[in-house]
Amino acid sequence: MSGQEHDDQNGLPEQNRGYADQRGETERNDTLTNRQGHPISDNQNVRTVGNRGPMTLENYHFLEKITHFDRERIPERVVHARGAGAHGYFEAYGKAGEEPVSKYTRAKLFQVEGKRTPVFVRFSTVVHGSGSPETLRDPRGFAVKFYTEEGNWDLVGNNLKIFFIRDPLKFPDMVHAFKPDPVSNVPGPVGMFDFVSRSPEATHMITFLWSPWGIPANYRQMQGSGVNTYKWVNAEGTGVLVKYHWEPIKQGIKNLTQAEANKVQGMNDSHATQDLYEAIERGDYPEWELCVQIMSDDDHPELEFDPLDPTKLWPEDQFPFLKVGKMVLDRNPENYYNEVEQAAFGTGVLVDGLDFSDDKLLQGRTFSYSDTQRHRVGTNYLQLPINAPKKRVATNQRGGQMSYFVDKAPEQSAHVDYEPSMTDGLVEASQTAKPHQPHYDANLVRQKLDRTLDFKQAGDTYRAFEDWERTELVNNLAGALAQCDVRIQDKMIEYFTNADEEYGRRVREGLEQAKKNAVENPHEQAVADANQMGHDADRY
Repeated sequence: MSGQEHDDQNGLPEQNRGYADQRGETERNDTLTNRQGHPISDNQNVRTVGNRGPMTLENYHFLEKITHFDRERIPERVVHARGAGAHGYFEAYGKAGEEPVSKYTRAKLFQVEGKRTPVFVRFSTVVHGSGSPETLRDPRGFAVKFYTEEGNWDLVGNNLKIFFIRDPLKFPDMVHAFKPDPVSNVPGPVGMFDFVSRSPEATHMITFLWSPWGIPANYRQMQGSGVNTYKWVNAEGTGVLVKYHWEPIKQGIKNLTQAEANKVQGMNDSHATQDLYEAIERGDYPEWELCVQIMSDDDHPELEFDPLDPTKLWPEDQFPFLKVGKMVLDRNPENYYNEVEQAAFGTGVLVDGLDFSDDKLLQGRTFSYSDTQRHRVGTNYLQLPINAPKKRVATNQRGGQMSYFVDKAPEQSAHVDYEPSMTDGLVEASQTAKPHQPHYDANLVRQKLDRTLDFKQAGDTYRAFEDWERTELVNNLAGALAQCDVRIQDKMIEYFTNADEEYGRRVREGLEQAKKNAVENPHEQAVADANQMGHDADRY
């Protein structure tokens, strides 16, 4: 085991450990058994009538082995399927910048300087499948599970600080558009730009994604962000709006150009997973600082954007990054499937002192995450060791597929699985701090936010890029748009021009040049070129 030693199976409850551990047995050997614990003396030959005869039906070991193999995989994540993970800890600074963090939040994990909380992190790509290369132009997922003394907290974000859309109603369509073609299963930019050409709010995210920031060099050297606007609540019940950001400390930030990504992909399609694993194995533990931006909890009409809009950045000169702690990843998973594939995160997993804002996308995500975990992992996904909190769990939820222990309090009667009760049932927790109670005075409507300004920050970002980043952005966009319908091309150039006149002009000129240089289908041309150098007919 690499990294610092961790307590008995991550401090998991007794019912999550093996039978031999519960009995206190110390004998260990390497004898092969089946799942019932029966020793297996022959794992090379099935039972047959003679060594050339038919196989018999009572081959229990074979039947158990093959039927388990047939069911080894759960459904793949519909997004964020390709991923890597690691264990570590979060160490609090006890402050938000130079002020006591208690001014803004009562969440216990932040309060005491030096306090450490165990974490598990899963990094991922977003759009493509579990076997796809890690060099594709795609946002990267950055999900952190904090095993706090008050229960779990999941901070589920991406490497980029903004998103394509602001309304969750558009999310399924967006993912469909970005996925490979539903008929040919061939990936490409046409669906993405067709969707984006009718979604001007995505212009800012597209500007980031098609720049070098769209291909992080690896998982260690990338930033992270909560993307959405959340709230912090202090002991008086006062809330503030907050944005979360992960900034690499010692390893720095590195992105790839498209040419660099192509070169890496030709040699290793799992380079980011390998890089993370090997760095931790050799003791080069990656570290990130958790920073927050804080804003008072109101509409902020003085701003040109709505603070609940996830397509917008909060300007750092107005809302500086305040450091609240650091995270260190120091231990690799012992089993990828159990710990990385079955890890389940959700934006609704919050502890006291952390709360939701009225960010529409956040509220839509909060339902979707827990719903997909129940479909993908199962009803009792929270009983799995990687997802179970370190804190004692006491509920009246019973049964369900693969329930292997009961969430019962030590003093709770096994006969009382309901609440309220006059006998030995569970009791409600006492209210220890003032609740946060925002007030609303509005009608139910279907309307977008007032201050959209879909192009202003896209232009700011374009101008903030270095010269080589702007050139890379323009070349990448031109090459992708050359494959699209002219109506899509015209609309995207209109958006880029609205963001910055030079931006639009350069993409238009680049597109014209790309059309002159491009073959009708570069993928088909590559295959045709390869076929010109085929082998002779099979002589064997």
